[in-house]
Amino acid sequence: MRVGLTQLCSSDDPQDNLTTTSALIRDAVDQGAEMLLTPECTNLISISRGLQHEVLTVEEEDVTLAAMRTLAADLKIDLLLGSLCLKAGGGEERFVNRSFLLAPDGSVKARYDKLHMFDVDLPSGESYRESSAYRPGTEAVLADAGPARMGLTICYDMRFPELYRQLAVAGAEVITVPSAFTVPTGRAHWHTLLRARAIETGCFILAPAQAGEHGASRGKPRQTYGHSLVISPWGEVLADAGDTPNTVLVTDIDLDEVAKARQRIPSLTHSREFSVTLPA
Repeated sequence: MRVGLTQLCSSDDPQDNLTTTSALIRDAVDQGAEMLLTPECTNLISISRGLQHEVLTVEEEDVTLAAMRTLAADLKIDLLLGSLCLKAGGGEERFVNRSFLLAPDGSVKARYDKLHMFDVDLPSGESYRESSAYRPGTEAVLADAGPARMGLTICYDMRFPELYRQLAVAGAEVITVPSAFTVPTGRAHWHTLLRARAIETGCFILAPAQAGEHGASRGKPRQTYGHSLVISPWGEVLADAGDTPNTVLVTDIDLDEVAKARQRIPSLTHSREFSVTLPA
């Protein structure tokens, strides 16, 4: 199966982001990609809550989702929108950070709301309080995309290996990790964590990422690490997009490698219940 990962440098203008994303998807399809993936926050990156409230909509009114559904149908591809930032609706003041898996007919096959919220104060002076603005999800999600059973995660989820193990035990062969990773933590942890999640689960890891300095009409600009990755079930980095913004990474994956890796290291079948003894 040939997969294409779009590496974006999304701004705080959803229409501009849509134009760029559409062009990159078409480029990947021209290179033979059958399944396309976009990063976290495909439609908008902004730290301005005021701007977010002005430009974001509920799912049913989102222009990016509607356009991507049409594009998936036109190109007859499986398309994972790594995430869209949306208003939750229903009286909830916070937003949602939601992945969409689109079928080749443009229908929505699955939705996943990011489970784990990134709340941190970094040594660089950057602070993130994702939970103050975004409502966390409550359930893990698997869906079929082409010949692959896919588990959906988003960015900070990668630091919670129990989620990945449960997805693999439930049948995932591919796990998606669309992200907008900070540069300092990206340099330190990005490749290591994603390779570990692949090795632990015997899954392919597909991680489309945001990259570069993101323009901001309000508030401070953000920088993200990039390095969209395709990782084999044995933990090998099959493809790395580097730190180039607005590019596409296309590579082939062989789903037979999932069974081979799990046969060599069948740890998914060796779980045991245990208790923890605390100091007296």
